[in-house]
Amino acid sequence: MAFRLKLVPDETRIDFFRWQFLTFGISTVLMLASIVVLFLNGLNFGIDFRGGTTIRTESVQPVDVAAYRAALQPLNLGDVAITEVFDPTFGDDQNVAQVRISAQDGAEAVTPQTIAAVEGALQQVDPSITFPSVESVGPKVSGELIQTAIYAVLASLVAISIYIWLRFEWQFAVGAIVSLIHDVLITMGVFALFQIRFDLTTIAALLTIVGYSINDTVVVFDRLRENLMKYKARPLRDLMNLSVNETLSRTVMTSGTTLVALIALLVLGGDVIRGFVFAITFGILIGTYSSIYVAKNVVLWLGVKRDWDKADPKDPKTRKNVSPFEGAEEG
Repeated sequence: MAFRLKLVPDETRIDFFRWQFLTFGISTVLMLASIVVLFLNGLNFGIDFRGGTTIRTESVQPVDVAAYRAALQPLNLGDVAITEVFDPTFGDDQNVAQVRISAQDGAEAVTPQTIAAVEGALQQVDPSITFPSVESVGPKVSGELIQTAIYAVLASLVAISIYIWLRFEWQFAVGAIVSLIHDVLITMGVFALFQIRFDLTTIAALLTIVGYSINDTVVVFDRLRENLMKYKARPLRDLMNLSVNETLSRTVMTSGTTLVALIALLVLGGDVIRGFVFAITFGILIGTYSSIYVAKNVVLWLGVKRDWDKADPKDPKTRKNVSPFEGAEEG
C-alpha cells in the first residue's frame, strides 16, 4: 500500500466564520494602519524609483560580491546593489558585475567624484577590473517608473475583477477585489514600517501576490458555486464553511510547498533578492488568510444568487436545512 502524506484530514468541520466580525475587524484595522504608516514613513524607494548610477565592471578574476561591498562600505553611499551578471556568451576570463548606487537625497544624480571614488575602491580589491560603461537614471525617469508601476498594479486588479464578475457574480468580484487590495496594502504597509527597499522587483512580487491570492480565492469560489447548486436550502454561511473545508487540504499543500522554497531563498538567497522573496512570502501568508476571512466575508454580507438550477425534489440533500457545522470545532 502506497504511503500518502496528509497534512489535513479528509473531512474537516472547522467553523471558519465563528469569529467573522473579529477577523474582518482586524483586517480593517491593519489596512487603516498600513495607510497611516505609508503616509508617515513613506516607502524606502530603491535606485529604480529614486534615480542613481549603474557602473558595469569587468574583470579576469571571479566576482567577489562580498569583497566589493566591503570596499564600498567606508564611502557611505547609502543604497548600493551589487549583482553578478551571467551570460553564456561570456568567456572564462570575462567576469561581469553591476554596481548600482542610489542618488543621495536632494541630488539629481551621483557626482563624478563619487563615481571615481567607487572605481578606485574596487580597483583596490581587483587591480584588473575595468569599467566598460557608466549609466545614470535621473529623477524624471524614476518618476515615470513609479507611475508605470502603479498603473500595472491597478490594471491587474481591474482585469481580475472583470474576470471574476464574468465567471461568477458581481458579489464575488467585489469580494475578490477587496481581498486583493487588502493583500497589496498590508504588504506595502510592512515595507513602509520596516523601511525595506522598495524597487521594481518588489512590484513584480506584488503582482505575483495578486495572482497567487486570486488563484486561491477562485478555487474556493468554484467549490462554493457547486455547493450552492447542490445544497439549495442550506444557509450561505454553512455552505461557505463547507467549501473552505473541502478545499483546505489543497490550500495547505499549495501554500506549504511554496513557502518551503521561499523560506530557503529568504535565508540563503542573499541581499539582492531578499526584498523580493520577503514580499512574496508575506504575501502568500496574508493572501491565504484574506481568501477565507476577507473575500468570503464580503460575499457573505452581500448575498449571492441561489437559483442557478432547479432543485431536485428526489434528492434529500436539496431539502436538508440542517447546518453541517453545528458543534463544529473553532477555527
